[in-house]
Amino acid sequence: MHIDRMTFIVLQFGTLAFAIVCHEAAHAWMARRCGDPTAERAGRITLNPLAHVDLFGSILLPVFLVLAHSPVLFGWAKPVPFNPQNFRNVRQGVMLVGAAGPLANFALALLAAGAFHLLRLVWGDGALPPPLLAMPVLLCLTNLILGLFNLIPIPPLDGSRVVLGLLPPKLARSYLRLEPFGFLIVFGLLWLGVFDRWFLHPLMGLFSGLLLAP
Repeated sequence: MHIDRMTFIVLQFGTLAFAIVCHEAAHAWMARRCGDPTAERAGRITLNPLAHVDLFGSILLPVFLVLAHSPVLFGWAKPVPFNPQNFRNVRQGVMLVGAAGPLANFALALLAAGAFHLLRLVWGDGALPPPLLAMPVLLCLTNLILGLFNLIPIPPLDGSRVVLGLLPPKLARSYLRLEPFGFLIVFGLLWLGVFDRWFLHPLMGLFSGLLLAP
């Protein structure tokens, strides 16, 4: 399946943007379901990318990765605002809002994998334009990466919100002190190859194989 580089870049940006927007909209929707209207009032329960775009995470970082010929395109949007005090159950609400984004990505990965197999079953590999066959594959892989990465339990990533809901209050307060340094820790571990070698690469290999293998 051969695709020219410009078409591949367009597909990468399109699938990444869709994955990020659905991720953030899921956070906002779940916050509203748990009793907090903050994200809804901020206009974040929407699939309009303009409501979620972050200059660095949504534009500059992906462009840099493309120019650097990175095999993986990654990014993020503006954090979804929410007030835990509005939740009917604070601990449960924090966990559900944190988990909603990655769960939305995993659901999209499943749907994309299903679309990929359906296209191959109905038309076959050779009868379809390569971009049309590549789109569900990229959508599946992008959502898997985004969902898995965000489950890393380092504040402010979504996995930390799930952990917060499980910790007793005293430990939760200590855990939250990591948040100002969270992205420095995450990028440091990424630079050292820890996440890629021991977390993202093995899990991506496992799940992409299960979802996309013939």
